[in-house]
Amino acid sequence: MAESVYPDAVRRVAALLHELGHTEAPVLLDDAARTAQQAADALGVQLGQIAKSIVLRHLASDRAVLVVCAGDRRVDEARVAAQLGAVGRADAAFVRASTGFAIGGVSPLGHATPPLALIDASLWRFDRVWAAAGHPHAVFALVPDDLPRWLGVAPSDVTQD
Repeated sequence: MAESVYPDAVRRVAALLHELGHTEAPVLLDDAARTAQQAADALGVQLGQIAKSIVLRHLASDRAVLVVCAGDRRVDEARVAAQLGAVGRADAAFVRASTGFAIGGVSPLGHATPPLALIDASLWRFDRVWAAAGHPHAVFALVPDDLPRWLGVAPSDVTQD
């Protein structure tokens, strides 16, 4: 699909992917993929192959905390706090202001303000995963090894057992 038909946020993600040398353009889905399950169903992949971007609020700095994890896992806030300090829930206004994306379309890259980031090691169960591309109808494919390069952090265990 031509990039000119992408919504603005998806164009921003597509341009950044291109700058990073990523060769696969975002895909616009017919139906919204606001949840990992919706994305997995639309793509015909396992729920765990959806690299969901969870945004929390770092209480000491009021910065966004981005946790990228497999769609079949739940973020363990205690594990996040053990690595970064106390965190709290982020409301929709905070998510949009700090990332530049609406909930349901938060990309792991291209944030308005660089977040504190964590990547859950559970993603490495898969050779290929899919992440939101800045809009609830847009996703892009990647390999888990892309995330540490792009986000500058090593994978760790930040989800519930």
